[in-house]
Amino acid sequence: MPSQQGSPTVRRLRLGQELRLLRERNKLTGAKAAKELGWSASKVSRIEAARTMPSADDIRALVKLYGVDGGKLDELIGLLRDAEQRGWWEDYEESLPQEYTRFLGLEAEAIYQRSWEPQIVPGLLQTEDYAREVILATRGIARITHSGVRSRVEARLDRQRRVLHRTEPCRLTVVLDESVLMRRFGDYSVMREQMEHLLEISMLPHVKLHVLTLDAVHPVNTGTFIHLQFAAFDDVVYLEQLYTADFVEDLQRVAGYETAFEHIRSEALDEDESRVLIQHKAMVWRR
Repeated sequence: MPSQQGSPTVRRLRLGQELRLLRERNKLTGAKAAKELGWSASKVSRIEAARTMPSADDIRALVKLYGVDGGKLDELIGLLRDAEQRGWWEDYEESLPQEYTRFLGLEAEAIYQRSWEPQIVPGLLQTEDYAREVILATRGIARITHSGVRSRVEARLDRQRRVLHRTEPCRLTVVLDESVLMRRFGDYSVMREQMEHLLEISMLPHVKLHVLTLDAVHPVNTGTFIHLQFAAFDDVVYLEQLYTADFVEDLQRVAGYETAFEHIRSEALDEDESRVLIQHKAMVWRR
């Protein structure tokens, strides 16, 4: 099983965050720091936002300007070294949207994940055949090639192995709308296998699966979202649309999504009741 490793995506973000905090503690604006170093203001901004990777010399220059000790420099250089590593998801980056590969990089180091899905079974819980049918359903819109479909399916299965079955897996709480269990992708055998897979996954000790029934009170009118929580980094919410994806990083808004999720989960069936309903749907798909 894949072991848990530090994510270079998170290291890049942490490196930028640490450099920004050091600047702010010295009461320097980005423009002032850039001027002192003979850089453009945009360079400082890009480094702190993790849009540009600094060199080791860049970090030494910043640390000298901010007047911090050698221990902090060693820590920052260590983050840079880790940030330069290659993540497993980068093997699939030619066939995956850029925003999604960033999400995979963040997910790799998440310790807790909350997922609300009102339309399809989430990628982490999909069978290979169901995943293929979901991807094929968007081919005419997203113009995905045959090789692109194969690559996306492979990436999805690789993601499942690395997130659900790593040595120290993150805790996962998922709420599915009941309609997800009824919306067909592929033939009946694909759906039956998917229901049986959901039952199997729901028995993992770090997974909690709930179903919001169609007759339940729907407390929040929102689409799909995934809330990632980290041990040493601020929470992030991932929102996926047809052509693009967004990351919510404002702490107040992230807290709002956490509250919304708890409202939805509170209206859903408990884990045992959800398994009974999924088992019933599996029988329906045996027709």
